[in-house]
Amino acid sequence: MVEPTKKDKKKQDELKKSGVIPKHIAIIMDGNGRWAKQRGYSRVYGHKQGVKSVRDIVEACGQLGVKYLTLYTFSTENWKRPKSEVTVLMKLLIKALRDETDKLHENNVRLIASGNLKTLPDLVRKELLEAIERTKNNKLMTLNLAISYSGRWDILTAVKNILCDYENSKISLNDINENIFRKYLSTKDIPDPDLLIRTGGEFRISNFLLWQIAYTEIYIDNTFWPDFRREHLYKAIREFQNRERRFGLTSEQIRQ
Repeated sequence: MVEPTKKDKKKQDELKKSGVIPKHIAIIMDGNGRWAKQRGYSRVYGHKQGVKSVRDIVEACGQLGVKYLTLYTFSTENWKRPKSEVTVLMKLLIKALRDETDKLHENNVRLIASGNLKTLPDLVRKELLEAIERTKNNKLMTLNLAISYSGRWDILTAVKNILCDYENSKISLNDINENIFRKYLSTKDIPDPDLLIRTGGEFRISNFLLWQIAYTEIYIDNTFWPDFRREHLYKAIREFQNRERRFGLTSEQIRQ
């Protein structure tokens, strides 16, 4: 992983000393279109600029010791956007995979993906699977791209697969509990997020990780994604460290 600057290392050391660093951070990268519109550019330009933010946040998370980073890259609902925008987004995704995979590999970052990958264009799926294969043995951090993903799709798919296994006598009704259910989700191989960050100032989940964020701390940042950098990430983590995570218990029980 690239070494941080002295100034940045000082900030990171302060964060590490002030509290627990989230093991898994999930981000809804919102505001690319609005950022571009404010500047008189097309929405596509905003998406292109957002790639710079991805690069900086991935690097900062690796330096901080965050083990899992999930980025809401493309939702199932995004397929309903104008065809021209979707086409450009897919081309941008291909370019980003080609440009960034070498760096991810060099920095010991594993790439995985959650979502209905069958709906992706063939070339996008090919590039993605090749990047996943190349980085599969990396250990520093796991970068999870939620692509063609939605929380409802994830839950419904899990239910269908459970029913299929039940019909084939691979599972009984008594076997089904929360732990079994999560094994059927597309995120089965990674822990639930500790912190969910949404940029762009909107107060909604947008069908993202609906099962997984049951006890995740949520942080809203008004900054549009193309302007979101590690300084904003540090602020979100510090806010996370100042919260008391009770998981349904009382404060007194937590402090015992």
